Amino acid sequence: MSKNSTQPQQDPQDTVQESEIVTEEASLVDELTQANFRVEELEQALASAEAKVEEQKDSVIRAAAEVDNIRRRAAMDVEKANKFALEKFANELLPVLDNMERALAGGSSDEASKAMMEGVELTFKSLQTAVEKFGIKAVDPMGQAFNPEQHQAIGMQPSNDFPANTVMLVMQKGYELNGRLLRPAMVMISQGGGVDTQA
Repeated sequence: MSKNSTQPQQDPQDTVQESEIVTEEASLVDELTQANFRVEELEQALASAEAKVEEQKDSVIRAAAEVDNIRRRAAMDVEKANKFALEKFANELLPVLDNMERALAGGSSDEASKAMMEGVELTFKSLQTAVEKFGIKAVDPMGQAFNPEQHQAIGMQPSNDFPANTVMLVMQKGYELNGRLLRPAMVMISQGGGVDTQA
């Protein structure tokens, strides 16, 4: 028997169909390959977009924090402005308080000026009360340890009554406005120990 007689002959139409199937498969493979490339491009675009979103979130958070800091600073500036708006006015009042205090310290013993001194004392007390309402306080460090942040030393003297570096005499009171020093107190400081007169 011959080989040709045992094998059936292939129909030309089947060959065309197989060729079309191979072409379709090749076309599908091309489409899948292009789809894979497209998916990869889209994944890269998505990753890029997500990175950009994260970057934008970070800048929005920073901007919000900066706005919050600006608000806080502005509120503190307004508070300070309100708290210390009286500073110039208070500095102008200090000599008036000093003069009234000096007038009271140099008081007179005669009856004619006694009534006037009582009036000055009442006026001084009411002025002190008024300025204290607005945060102005006297700094009177008599007997306290010397503090260079609040006191201005005029000199030092030996003293048996006061320990060393203690305020032994206040020549002029200092004043504070809401905790801020307007004027330091002018003071004399003790050297302590006194002078030994027996030698």
